[in-house]
Order: sequence, then structure tokens, then C-alpha cells
Amino acid sequence: MKFRPLHDRVVVRRIDEDQKTAGGIIIPDTAAEKPQTGEIIAVGPGARGEDGKIVPLDVKSGDKVLFGKWSGTEVKLDGDDLLIMKESDIMGVLQ
Repeated sequence: MKFRPLHDRVVVRRIDEDQKTAGGIIIPDTAAEKPQTGEIIAVGPGARGEDGKIVPLDVKSGDKVLFGKWSGTEVKLDGDDLLIMKESDIMGVLQ
């Protein structure tokens, strides 16, 4: 299924982080926090400015991003757990 977000929304797939501490202790799934990094899967066309023109987003598909712990809405599309969030919920692009 193809999914295209509207306006200034983006679709993000979380990037799973290591489940081990630096000392080698394995963290069980029940105690691990959800990752705050992800990869942009799809972006909307942009938000409308006050003049009525569409302002394109600063992020694009494939960007690795950092977002807030409680950002976005979790959805399941084609068996994948994804997040849909506004571009303003993204704190920055990882390079």
C-alpha cells in the first residue's frame, strides 16, 4: 500500500538501537525505552504559509532524524510499525 502524508506531516520508521549497555549488560525489551531516532519514509508536500503558498519541508525521504520521546502517532501499515508526525516534532537531522 502506498501512503502519502498530507501538509507538513512525515512518516518515520524507528531505528532500533543496541539493546546492550556499554558494559555489556543486555536490556530486556520490557525495560528498554523506545528509540528517539528514525528514518523518514515519506513526506507531505508542505504547509501553507500566510500568503497561501506551500512552504516545502526541510526533510526528505531517507533522512535520519531525532525526535521527541512522545512525538507522533503510532500506526501499523503493511505490517510495519511507523510514526506519523508533524515536521515541527522533529528536533534535527542526523548526519
